[in-house]
Amino acid sequence: MSDREKKLVLLFGLAAFVLLNVFGISWYKKYKLELSKKVSKAESSVQVAEAYQNSYAGVEEEMIWLGDHFPEPKAGQTVQAELQQFASSEASKNTLTVKRPKILPNDETPGAKFHRARVEFNVTGTEASLYRWLDKLQAPDSLRAITGMRLSPDTKDDTLIECTVTVEQWYVPQGAVDESADDAQPVEE
Repeated sequence: MSDREKKLVLLFGLAAFVLLNVFGISWYKKYKLELSKKVSKAESSVQVAEAYQNSYAGVEEEMIWLGDHFPEPKAGQTVQAELQQFASSEASKNTLTVKRPKILPNDETPGAKFHRARVEFNVTGTEASLYRWLDKLQAPDSLRAITGMRLSPDTKDDTLIECTVTVEQWYVPQGAVDESADDAQPVEE
């Protein structure tokens, strides 16, 4: 091999080496980028799993409570009528004057496990009677809550309070599949 041929082979070898390095470096960068994406995805999955693990105790207690207090399926009108009757009878027991009971439309969101029956009452009475009545209406164990309240002094008598209250009762709609009660039970290990 002549001197010129050796230089040409060396030049082609050097060019091949440079090209391999260029392609190798670009491949390595892509590989490293994909690897870092996989690592960050795995780290975020671990963080989500740790968050679930940390909140498990509280959620487990809530699921047990819901399993213990899960209501029987009922028709919306039945729940509304029972709620209005309960609120009226409790108002009478606590010597409150019911000025205006009003049945509000039910919140029946499609696909929701629970629906809400809503009733609005306008009552007048003494402060102590009003607080006793409100205490009876606010009953989480019965899935019943006061979701709106407005208090104002009575215009005719300063010793009385006029109160407008919106009470909601959560219920399972009749005909709904009762999967929620099964889901609410904790899994024994």
